[in-house]
Amino acid sequence: MERRNFLAGAAAVAAAPALPALMTPISATADSEQAATLRLATAAFRRMDGSTSSRQLVEPVLAHLRLIQKIAQETGRQESRARLASAGSEAAGLAAWLFWDMGDHGSARTWYGAAVKAARRAFHPLLAAYQLGSLAQFEAYTGNAAQGLALVRQARRLPGEECPAVADAWLSSVEALAHAAAGDTDAVGNALGDAVSKARSVAAEAPWPWVFSFNGAKVAAVRVACGARLGRVDWISAALDDAGAVLASGHEKQRALLMLDIASGHLASGRIDGAFDLAVRALEVGLRFKSGRIVERARSVRHAYTPAIPPKVVRDFDDRVRDVCM
Repeated sequence: MERRNFLAGAAAVAAAPALPALMTPISATADSEQAATLRLATAAFRRMDGSTSSRQLVEPVLAHLRLIQKIAQETGRQESRARLASAGSEAAGLAAWLFWDMGDHGSARTWYGAAVKAARRAFHPLLAAYQLGSLAQFEAYTGNAAQGLALVRQARRLPGEECPAVADAWLSSVEALAHAAAGDTDAVGNALGDAVSKARSVAAEAPWPWVFSFNGAKVAAVRVACGARLGRVDWISAALDDAGAVLASGHEKQRALLMLDIASGHLASGRIDGAFDLAVRALEVGLRFKSGRIVERARSVRHAYTPAIPPKVVRDFDDRVRDVCM
């Protein structure tokens, strides 16, 4: 059986429990059910991301996206095209996420841009805000602070007074990451404070396009990420207990990235063995999933430590990462 067919079948099975959460209050016509089914498949692929290589997922996701585009081209009704545009936006956003994980930043930006445009064609302000926020998150993580902050401001304006608590809290966390990229500690602290207070009012079931919940544990993980970028060991230490749910989650790639942020904290506080023990474990996840994002983050931890004669734990890390071909 071809890998693409297998993944498509797995997506259909994994999607079934998510149906009630993803359905929107639209009329039960054939085309609306078709759009909802397409969104279900995208959600299933998103859930598989935590335990599947992006290189395995990207081809079936792009094929899925082409299917959505083909159906949209053959649809005459404006209402139907809008629903399909929303499905296409979510699929394009997932493609961007996968390319980001693979380390292909050019393709990631292209697909995030396509996701934003499709959301606007869908006349769905919340979806457009989500995609702009996702692009802002990407820019913040890749060090483009000014662009990340501008995208967050743009995203906040779209839902207006109808902005749900999850969007408000999540955008505050993305804003914190962008401020961290700029090195603005005070602004990071303010944005994280907003995210914490807003996350308390987030419902257990987040509305579409959120597939995963956003809660205090996610905010704590963002605090760890910001602390790693700012060299604030106290922030990392204080947030570890609250971020424990992320470390215990089944999303191995996200767990590895958090481990590398914690490793940065260990490194900054002089705990070299602990830092590189975590870095090696995270690196192994990155190599197993062929995640360019994880491997490059692991390398950045190594580049932050420059002794004349590195200890054995660091030499072991160097041996493992040397000659890695992604």
